[in-house]
Amino acid sequence: MGHFLPITLEEVKRLGWEQVDVVLVTGDAYVDHPSFGTAVIGRTLEAAGYRVAIIPQPNWRDDLRDFRKFGRPRLFFGVTSGAMDSMVNHYTAARRLRHDDAYTPGGQFGFRPDRATYVYTRILKQIYPDVPVVIAGIEASMRRLAHYDYWDDKLFPSILIDTPADLLNYGMGERTTLKIARVLDEGRGIEACYGLPQVAYTMGSDGGVNRSDGGVMGTNVIGLHSLNDSGVNRSDGEVKGTNVIELHSFEECQMSKRAEAENYQIIERESNKIECAMLVQRHGDRLVVVNPPEPPMTTEEIDASFDLPYMRLPHPKYKKRGPIPAFEMIRWSVNTHRGCFGGCSFCTISAHQGKQIASRSEESILNEVNLITQDPEFHGVLTDLGGPSANMWRMKGKNQELCRKCTRYSCSMPTMCKNLDSDHRAMSLLLKKVATHPKVKHLYVGSGIRCDLFTEGNGGWQYFREVVLHHTSGRLKVAPEHTSEKVLKTMRKPSFTLFEETKRRFDEICKQADLRYQLIPYFISSHPGCRLQDMAELAVKMKHMGYRLEQIQDFTPTPMTLSTEMYYTGIDPTTMEPVYVARHPNEKQQQRQMFFFYKREVQPAIRQILHNAHLDRYIKLLGIESKFKK
Repeated sequence: MGHFLPITLEEVKRLGWEQVDVVLVTGDAYVDHPSFGTAVIGRTLEAAGYRVAIIPQPNWRDDLRDFRKFGRPRLFFGVTSGAMDSMVNHYTAARRLRHDDAYTPGGQFGFRPDRATYVYTRILKQIYPDVPVVIAGIEASMRRLAHYDYWDDKLFPSILIDTPADLLNYGMGERTTLKIARVLDEGRGIEACYGLPQVAYTMGSDGGVNRSDGGVMGTNVIGLHSLNDSGVNRSDGEVKGTNVIELHSFEECQMSKRAEAENYQIIERESNKIECAMLVQRHGDRLVVVNPPEPPMTTEEIDASFDLPYMRLPHPKYKKRGPIPAFEMIRWSVNTHRGCFGGCSFCTISAHQGKQIASRSEESILNEVNLITQDPEFHGVLTDLGGPSANMWRMKGKNQELCRKCTRYSCSMPTMCKNLDSDHRAMSLLLKKVATHPKVKHLYVGSGIRCDLFTEGNGGWQYFREVVLHHTSGRLKVAPEHTSEKVLKTMRKPSFTLFEETKRRFDEICKQADLRYQLIPYFISSHPGCRLQDMAELAVKMKHMGYRLEQIQDFTPTPMTLSTEMYYTGIDPTTMEPVYVARHPNEKQQQRQMFFFYKREVQPAIRQILHNAHLDRYIKLLGIESKFKK
């Protein structure tokens, strides 16, 4: 009989524990499922013999009793805002407050604060000043260095400067979290964790970075753009021979947007490498040090993470409060891999999960399918078999030595890497194996499909045909993102001609099979490089293709993406050339209006917008000129 990790003091007492080893504090409700990071970290620590308790969505506005309920943990507090950045969770692209929260029972809003990681960490240090606090998750991970904050519209320092956290564990952190627990369990201080991979921390800059307390020992911090084997010598044997790069300081970036763009150029380059440098950034009299990450997970390691004894349900405490929307969305889905090498400008996946693909074994995937089908509430429909991108499972470099030297932001853009093994036939076979499970009536592919990975020789278009014919509910979503070649270049997305070819093939497959399916495109407005004219041309193309757009989004800048750096600096860090940015809310709204060219109630506004911008020719091309009056 399985069990949930405890979230109440009564549960801890029933287990007979006098003290908890690690307490995890999260802005999400507790869902014991491998798609929820807190559950993954908790189960990883539990499997290693540690006593773990969780404080989900603590009340930060009362007497703070939630933070005190388990007392002082023996090792450390782990803090995360949850599976989403709390500001993205709370606000729209127009900075308007949302009224729901997909990670809360009943979808209710108001159970986590703005900047949850900051708030939780300060409270814990106020109550337990001598207990180590390790921050992690997407909010902390993407803010590990100086970054632009869209909601306050200014450059923020590293989250380690703005919070009293002792250590930051970035990326997919179960391996590093376990190492942190073991170091502290040995009786060594938190400084002994400074030698671990995939962590960031602060230290004083008065004496350089030559320390004897387990920090950066024997390391020369060298100038911007320079790389040098500085022979990092750590007593714990983790990070050795690491190159070190000093970025422009936070203060320099505040004064110069070009300096911030130069920093990002280096940060992205290093995050895309398998063997990357240690990054150091000065913030006044403090240094923020970011160690290189763990190597990509092996199949055995990622299998072990997914195969932990999850209950695969929300904690029973939430039953009376209603379903948790985020759980309902993924409950009958199976994740096949982590990471993405697509390199899209606006995406944080590669910065958080890594560019290299960590694929589960077929056996592990089929075992999970079997587990799902045994659930008494399962009715035969699997909603997804995929990952960050549906069709990157098992893809990697043919020659891994070449991958170790690679600095490309993407394996598929601007052209397909010749070293990439992009064969889709194993995925097609996996689909068939899952679909023929006796308890599976329907298997759908709900994750986004990267059509730029298809070639005639790698089985990609055959995979696409298999998905369209057998694994689509009638509406297949793809993400061309825009129609303008110029805008697509800033997005690092393939030419719109790929979508046109995809639609041609999709329509051909459906016609042959007598299916009335739809291919649904996803588009973004107001992305850096996009002008009103580009959106008008998008509207004209969609009209000619017979689309009434549904899957649309206004660009939202989020920390640590290329698009956000372009939005803030007005510079493309990859070329250091100026880039146009739609900043004013009115301009962003005007661009968004172009999506709704087919709505009669919106057409008068679109006509006026186009006329005011001297783009009258698009009024005729959209067929909305008849009622226009000068």
